[in-house]
Amino acid sequence: MRKSPSDLLGNSAWNAFAFVVAVLLNLAILPFVVSRLGPGAFGVAGLVTACIAPALMFSNSLALSTARELAQRLAPSDRRDARRLFATAVALAACVGGLIAVFFCVAGAPLARLGFHLGGAAADDLGLAFVLAGLSWLCQCLSAVFLTLFTARQDYRRIASINIASTVIATLSMLLLIPAAPRASTFLGCQALGFATSLIVAFAWSRSAVKDWLARPAIHRDALGRLVRLGGWQAAAQGGALFAGQADRYLLGALLQPQFVGFYGVAQRLEEAVYIGVLKVGETLFPFFSSLQAETEERKVDLLLRSSWILNVFAASALGGLIPVAGPLLHLWTGGEVATEGETVLVVLSIAGILGSSANVLAFYLLAQGRSRDNALIALFTGAATLATSLIVLPRFGWQAAGWSTCVGMIVQMIATVALVRRSISAAGLGSRVFHFMLTPLGVGIVTSLALRSGLRHAAVASTSAWWYVAAVGALSAAIIFVVAVAASQAGPYRAVCRRDLLAIAGRFVPLKAV
Repeated sequence: MRKSPSDLLGNSAWNAFAFVVAVLLNLAILPFVVSRLGPGAFGVAGLVTACIAPALMFSNSLALSTARELAQRLAPSDRRDARRLFATAVALAACVGGLIAVFFCVAGAPLARLGFHLGGAAADDLGLAFVLAGLSWLCQCLSAVFLTLFTARQDYRRIASINIASTVIATLSMLLLIPAAPRASTFLGCQALGFATSLIVAFAWSRSAVKDWLARPAIHRDALGRLVRLGGWQAAAQGGALFAGQADRYLLGALLQPQFVGFYGVAQRLEEAVYIGVLKVGETLFPFFSSLQAETEERKVDLLLRSSWILNVFAASALGGLIPVAGPLLHLWTGGEVATEGETVLVVLSIAGILGSSANVLAFYLLAQGRSRDNALIALFTGAATLATSLIVLPRFGWQAAGWSTCVGMIVQMIATVALVRRSISAAGLGSRVFHFMLTPLGVGIVTSLALRSGLRHAAVASTSAWWYVAAVGALSAAIIFVVAVAASQAGPYRAVCRRDLLAIAGRFVPLKAV
């Protein structure tokens, strides 16, 4: 089932559409949630989520390894093998996932009280919060396995529909339930309803659309071996990413009051929304790369670097657009207190997100080639650097230094990524191609966004209270960064390739003869 570039762009569009809907709903509901819960309870919910996060090492690695194996067994002659893989994946999700969920339900609250020194009403709500969060993760784990049936077929229309349904249910439940019970457990319970919806819809849709590939849960040794070989290193990669993403929350919870975790969570939520949006657009590359096993090495490297350039320009523009308007945006979104506390953190996290985009396409490429060990090494280096920096800067400089460690971690990730590419891939002119396609758009994006922030600091945008004005300035900033990054690509030796790819994308979404 070979997909054309047009199909790949269409899949990216579906992924992006689902994410935009999710982001708009999540960002719209967050001020409501923070105002009803308060920064303290919202911070407690963030700590519970951070405690559950290690379980994602299992669920994410299982889903990715299952999707890769199924993507290579779509032919009718491979149906029996594919069914055995699916049956084994479901059994692992139910059995191992069930045990993990039980652990969090039973031991999560006592460990959190001990590690984060929580007491009072926040501590009284922890037991129910962990039960709901554990059940939420279990639903997410099971639904992820069913979604691999559609991921392997690159059917992102159905995936997008399932994700939208999940987000809508979670958002509506927050509007209805949080005013009646403004507690952290209520917020986490609403998220659990969303993931339960995803599981129900994914199960029902798979029975109607791909029922021939479904199978009852069972452990098949050959299938288990394939999943474990790929998933083992992928779990290590997830572990490194976990420490990179959650280290600051753990230390803030251990050293300071929960409200500071809430302030950090608000800034991180905004940056993550844009960063994950970029990641979702490129997520379709994973099954695409998995289907290129028969291509030559030069062809694979060419697609890797060209895809990196497109996504890095997109990432630099989208994340860079947050930097000039960080303060006014937070002020309008969540109020003056959060804006005052979180503006610098949002700027630093946005820079870290731009730097972190250097490894996104490579991660999908390596995973599709079965090289999870390389992904794991990059993630472990990143996580170690982030954790070490957090241990140094947070006790000395307070919670606003939280973003610094993420930035340092992403710099280490970029260095490790470039070193890995140059060491493990042999292609003509690789060094100049890596610089042109991977590094230049990110560097240009950071420099341009900081220059725009400096220029706008004393302009009217710094004190405006109009949503339309801040949105217009942010969009204009993103457009300027995009133009500068594209212009920089025309100064290098691969200008024709970049121009041709941009025209191909424009032709897909703006089908004009002039294009």
